Amino acid sequence: MNQITKRTSPKAMAKQNLKKSNTSMFFSAFNYKLLGIAVLLIVGGFAAMYLENEVHGFVSLYVSPIVVMAGYVLVIFAIMKHDRQESEEESID
Repeated sequence: MNQITKRTSPKAMAKQNLKKSNTSMFFSAFNYKLLGIAVLLIVGGFAAMYLENEVHGFVSLYVSPIVVMAGYVLVIFAIMKHDRQESEEESID
């Protein structure tokens, strides 16, 4: 009836859990950099529209919408971009 259980320290348990869970991040660092650049483009485009403060100005009518759309396209690209080398390495393991 008396069972002796081996007690492990929290540090040892953390090391064991770290070894067991070998999952990688969903996006790579490159994807996060692209997302950051895209957010800066979007915010910069809207800021340029606001700062010009003219309804019929060149920047607010032509430049800013292109910059904002480029930011949205970059967001889509960053989400859809998949690093093929990482997936090949994961399939080998």
